[in-house]
Amino acid sequence: MSFLKRLFKGSSSSEPQGEQGADFTAPLAPDSAFFAVGDIHGCMGQMRALLDQIDARDATAPIVFVGDYVDRGDESAAVLKALFDRRDDPRITCLTGNHEDMLRGFLSNPAEKGRRWLQYGGLQTLASFGVGGVTPQSTGEALETAAAELTEAMGDEMIAWLAALPTSWRNGNVAVVHAGADPQTPITLQAAKTLQWGHKDFERIPRSDDIWVVHGHTIVDQPMATNGRIAIDTGAYATGHLTAAYITPDAATEPLTFLHS
Repeated sequence: MSFLKRLFKGSSSSEPQGEQGADFTAPLAPDSAFFAVGDIHGCMGQMRALLDQIDARDATAPIVFVGDYVDRGDESAAVLKALFDRRDDPRITCLTGNHEDMLRGFLSNPAEKGRRWLQYGGLQTLASFGVGGVTPQSTGEALETAAAELTEAMGDEMIAWLAALPTSWRNGNVAVVHAGADPQTPITLQAAKTLQWGHKDFERIPRSDDIWVVHGHTIVDQPMATNGRIAIDTGAYATGHLTAAYITPDAATEPLTFLHS
């Protein structure tokens, strides 16, 4: 079932003000309309349905995917292939998330980084590529073999594409990232690890540079926009609902709409 829900909240007195004692009051002001899509996690059906909704709503606006395409869901291979096949589409931007970081770590150093990745959904990704023979307790040669088989199944081009994915995208005073950002550091100077894995102060201290941050990574019951942050990870692999934010410059009527599949 698909539904459309509009939600736009300014700063709230119930939102923690943070150490600097000031709520975020900047208006949401992109230069042009765009979509940001939350964490897909191997949910190909939800991604396909959401893209149909996006095209029906605005067939020309850019689409930014916030990362975490793999793990947990059952169709990581299909999701990656679909996005990889659109790598030259100027309308599409794919950011990198922490699960892509873990996947790449497994490929480059399976003995040291494999077990952690397998514990956080890597087994489903391996299975989607037809790779088996490991468990979260596997070590040594079994992990090395699985990494070699996954490398062959993905192919060098897809692996190189994943390695080159950006960590942020900007439109007006809106930045799209995967996990969050250091609120006291300019967006252009953020460490890649922070944008992929988050920052301890992201939800505690409002930004002082009037930049809104759209992000996934942290699952929320409903997408929300508050105090300069727009959260769009609605846990597609667990809830069945993948969310996109449609953000426009028209603050007077409809600056923000959430679409769900």
